[in-house]
Amino acid sequence: MLRQRIRNRHSALHWMGPVLTVLAALALIWGGIAVLGLALKVGASTMQSITGYRSAYDFLRGLGPNDFDSSTRIVLVAVGVVAFLALGYVALKLLPRPYTARHDFELTRDQRGGVTVDARAIERLAELSATRRTGVEEAAGRWGGDRLAVDVTLSRPTDLGEALRGVRAAVREALERHELPVVPVDVTLGGYQPKSRREIN
Repeated sequence: MLRQRIRNRHSALHWMGPVLTVLAALALIWGGIAVLGLALKVGASTMQSITGYRSAYDFLRGLGPNDFDSSTRIVLVAVGVVAFLALGYVALKLLPRPYTARHDFELTRDQRGGVTVDARAIERLAELSATRRTGVEEAAGRWGGDRLAVDVTLSRPTDLGEALRGVRAAVREALERHELPVVPVDVTLGGYQPKSRREIN
């Protein structure tokens, strides 16, 4: 089973992402300005002084197989491999990991042992406490270690603020009653699910 990985702190390389993005944006802007200048028929000498495109074109056109000896090829390959590894490592460090791995809560610990509460048990307690409230159709809890998130689905859209506050109070009361840590409870509205009505003939 794959273990879920989390990142609690930013990598030391997190600043490179915005820097590379800005450099790429500047390059695109510069290229767009050059294309716009060519479309507006700006003089060739002016475009050459701004972009140097003619010099670059002449240089690349004049290259041949004899211009690349063994040493040059080795240097180009080495630079390409280093750039690939370096940029790949930066991309790996900048990958988002939005999901927080759940872990059990250690309630007590002494010389004889400890009491551990499963994360799902805490979530189930929150869900049952929320669904016992009037107007709450469904609830889903998520234990994060120091916070408890509860998503609720209501049967009617009236008194939204009061309903969410009531769910939070009910969950906190259940935590206190079962001698569990009273952590901050975040209640989020997941949607509405009106009760279906049947006509009786």
